[in-house]
Amino acid sequence: MKQLIRALAAVVIVSVGLILLVNKLNSAQGYSSGNTLTIFNWGDYIDQDLIKRFEKETGIKVIYETFDSNEAMLTKIEQGGTSYDIAIPSEYMIEKMREEDLLLPIDHSKVPNLKYIDPRFMDLPFDPGNEYSVPYFWGTVGILYNKAMLGDMEITSWDDLWNPAFKNQILIVDGAREVMGMGLNSLGYSLNDKNEEHLLEAKKKLDLLTPNIKAIVGDEIRMLLENGEASIGLVWSGTAQEIMWENDDVEYVIPEEGSNLWFDNMVIPKTSKNPEAAHKFINFMLDPEVAAQNTEYVGYSTPNKGALQFMDEEITSDERFYPDEEMTAKLEVYKNLGKRMLAYYNDLFLEFKMHRK
Repeated sequence: MKQLIRALAAVVIVSVGLILLVNKLNSAQGYSSGNTLTIFNWGDYIDQDLIKRFEKETGIKVIYETFDSNEAMLTKIEQGGTSYDIAIPSEYMIEKMREEDLLLPIDHSKVPNLKYIDPRFMDLPFDPGNEYSVPYFWGTVGILYNKAMLGDMEITSWDDLWNPAFKNQILIVDGAREVMGMGLNSLGYSLNDKNEEHLLEAKKKLDLLTPNIKAIVGDEIRMLLENGEASIGLVWSGTAQEIMWENDDVEYVIPEEGSNLWFDNMVIPKTSKNPEAAHKFINFMLDPEVAAQNTEYVGYSTPNKGALQFMDEEITSDERFYPDEEMTAKLEVYKNLGKRMLAYYNDLFLEFKMHRK
């Protein structure tokens, strides 16, 4: 028994020693559990130099993790294994997280740089009064095509993608809302349509596109299109802009039938252990010069009107990425469809993917 007690005591002593050592090392770097900030964001969706700058300016240690879909982000936050202090979901997911009471309110008094956000991007239906979210980036879904590979062929609408000349030439992102949305928009229906007959019609039309689809892919779509592995891609506007920086032969178009206008916002999950640091980070990211640097790195459109003065006018005047009011009127924001209808969208999308095999 005495040997057991001594062994347990030794384990306790070693454990305490390790804890003290870790705390000492963290203190030497200016970090402690009280000033650590855990961020959950999309992949390659922030300039890492800005994270280093924030750490240096505040002494707050940033732990950075990424997700590849809104649904994956939600699942992990619901499971509660990690106490994220900041997450960056899209508009329809913010609405869902609000309904499920997963978010802390934003204290606007601690985010004075909110004054730089363009009023067009505030007080939107998915979060009235921006009670729970702060704009981060916005953009569209559209078609990228390689002019050199297509010759004199031009793409202006969703329907153009069904041209038999494009056999095995199209890459599309692996997203149910984006792909089903393409089918719905091509038929003149809403991106948020809940009419099951319309959805089945859209799915049947998408099945007819199968011969033209080379692959359904994730983040690698950028590399594949940059390398000319396909001539056409269904992409987000920021991905298109990044590719266009590398290749002058590509063009991006918002289809004339309309498309998605999306928003990604910063939120503070209810399980946050450091909401004070979360507010500091949000305010830091809204500084116009910081927002401009981040925008030039990421490639998506910024809602920060103060940042525009620090950016290249050639970018901010480009209506493909900062569309005018006439085009914006044709764009729709994704709405929360509810569990049953979202599952139906996902099921149809899965059937569409299986149809290709």
